[in-house]
Amino acid sequence: MSSRAAGGPLIIGHRGAPGYRPEHSASAYRLAFELGADAVEPDIVVSRDGVLVVRHENEISGTTDVARHPEFASRRTTKIVDGKKHTGWFAEDFTWAELSTLRCRERLAKVRPDNRDYDGTEPILRLRDVLAIVDEESAARGRKLGTVVEVKHAHFLAEQGHDIGVLLLQELADTGWDAKPEQLVVESFELGVLEQLSRARVRGTLVFLTERFGTPPDEPRPGRAARSYGWYRSDAGLDFLAQRVDGISVAKGNLIRVNALGRATGPTDLVHRAHARGLLVFTWTLRPENRFLNVKHQSSLRGAEWGDWQSEFELIIASGVDGVFLDHPDLAVALREAWE
Repeated sequence: MSSRAAGGPLIIGHRGAPGYRPEHSASAYRLAFELGADAVEPDIVVSRDGVLVVRHENEISGTTDVARHPEFASRRTTKIVDGKKHTGWFAEDFTWAELSTLRCRERLAKVRPDNRDYDGTEPILRLRDVLAIVDEESAARGRKLGTVVEVKHAHFLAEQGHDIGVLLLQELADTGWDAKPEQLVVESFELGVLEQLSRARVRGTLVFLTERFGTPPDEPRPGRAARSYGWYRSDAGLDFLAQRVDGISVAKGNLIRVNALGRATGPTDLVHRAHARGLLVFTWTLRPENRFLNVKHQSSLRGAEWGDWQSEFELIIASGVDGVFLDHPDLAVALREAWE
């Protein structure tokens, strides 16, 4: 999947359309396409029996009703995942049959209280369920829609006995998505799993995700010192990535140049430097609420209130980015149409 180039960036529904429905629910994915998204982004984790499950994290209490199931009370535990301690319920401790009894709930309830009306109404999904939705929506809308699969916690899950790269390759083969390279992107905050998929000649676009700060969970790599996410955005890091993947996805803050007060003043040169090396550039996550906007574009101290999102979104688009992840895909569709 490539950029729309002169037509503006790809519009990617971040976990569907979670600005309007609980994330990763079937209705959120279908609504994303109804609102004009070119692709949607399912995050994948793994069940105990090796099923690829669509959840933001492997700890599932924030996005499901698992805490309300007394039969699962004893599953609550504490784990160190990618160097951070988490307490709750984890997908890899449940079979898919057990997970299928859970229902979605709104993760950002204070920011998006209206979405709580949909709590408990929809089951969680497998990756194959999302791929089927994309196929159905593509047929209904007469155009090839895309999927950006984010592989979560590959290094951690490998230590638990789950090779998520192998499981993904099998899922793509089972669903026919191994023959849809123009519609498939696979991304991860860990380069190791992307290199594994590259060696297996996965048919799709591979994109390395970077956080604004910190170090990838699978660093240090064998034979070398650990490299930070910041290093991968340097010229040397981009040169390194250009030999291994097709693109890089960065936090939107990495595309916004700021002054001493932290106020946006324009785009950075990151897109230009990546494009010079043949890399696509995606960015995450564009949201209209004040709590997510640069201080220049905030309208008040009320975090759930919408600020001047148009100006921030336009700044991001002006950077030349190839794809944008949004919780409200319709907002970018309107801007892209105006841009065109």
